[in-house]
Amino acid sequence: MSQMNRRQWMTRAVAGVAGASSWPFAAHAQSQRAFAPQPGAWRTFEMTTTVDVLEAQGATRVWLPLPAVDGPYQQSLGHQWSGNASSARIVADPHYGAAMLYAEFDPAIAAPRLAVTSTVRTRSRATDWQRPQRADEDGATLKRWVQPTELMPTDGIVLETARDAIGRAKSDEERTQRLYDWVVSHTYREPKVRGCGVGDIKTMLETANFGGKCGDINGLFVGLCRSVGIPARDVYGIRIAPSAFGYRELGGNPAKLQAAQHCRAEVWLQRHGWVAMDPADVGKVMRLETPEWIRDTQHPVVAPVNKALFGGWEGNWLAFNTAHDVTLPGSTYGKLGFFMYPQAENANGRYDALDADRFRYTITSRELNT
Repeated sequence: MSQMNRRQWMTRAVAGVAGASSWPFAAHAQSQRAFAPQPGAWRTFEMTTTVDVLEAQGATRVWLPLPAVDGPYQQSLGHQWSGNASSARIVADPHYGAAMLYAEFDPAIAAPRLAVTSTVRTRSRATDWQRPQRADEDGATLKRWVQPTELMPTDGIVLETARDAIGRAKSDEERTQRLYDWVVSHTYREPKVRGCGVGDIKTMLETANFGGKCGDINGLFVGLCRSVGIPARDVYGIRIAPSAFGYRELGGNPAKLQAAQHCRAEVWLQRHGWVAMDPADVGKVMRLETPEWIRDTQHPVVAPVNKALFGGWEGNWLAFNTAHDVTLPGSTYGKLGFFMYPQAENANGRYDALDADRFRYTITSRELNT
């Protein structure tokens, strides 16, 4: 392929970074434990999202994502809401089943306000690669997770890139590992990207501009997997607690979670079922965890994260949904590429979920002793 090989320039840069180094890493390492999440006891959290719609014009509609993923790593226990809405109810995206609280406000309400509290149990995930697990999944379900979406084509340059990355690998585990490694080595965290990015993977590949955030980087990984017939999906959610391993960038501040949204990925492997993946968080640690931009996956801060996030993730995060190209019930302003931010619309159109001056919301969490 004609695009630049990021692994090559990263390798050239490593020598300079490695030679720089007893710096603040020593102090950083003292605050950490080896990053190795393992399934264990469940933790129970309450998460509260409160929305205040400013400059309301005409009838206002609000949609808040709700935790709607249940399985071995998460159980949703219920929701309670309040506010001055004329009506509010739980609805779902008809294609993926993404749950949300949908509220309508009378035009006479000058300051629409809505709050929802969800209770969720979570725990960490890790794959024991030496002990295959009996895994069953409906064929129609697996077929869904190899389909393209509007921002995630599976032909052309996406398929070409995946084939080049895989080479002669045969098993789905080895092919997935090579795709994961390719994404980690070619992409990088770009802090200037708004929110979680947009996930336009075709443009990323065509321009060889591999800077982005989780919606871009994990979206690229998922698209590459799908293009070669490996079922994969993005899982959209939010960090709700600090990392137990001392990684600042892999946790959330429970008092202020407005910028803690994060999507992860899952891949279906024949010997293990749905397996957790998160190459985007490897890039986040490399770029932001220390004062220096680490460009080597063997660096002691990065290596355990790179290893653990191929097959696992920490349970200080909850999942909302796995939905792409989301049509909000009752909306008149088109689809969303994904749904993990609060949304609102009125007579002037759809609010920018990242514009706190006009669409103000807070998200907090607290762990319950159960």
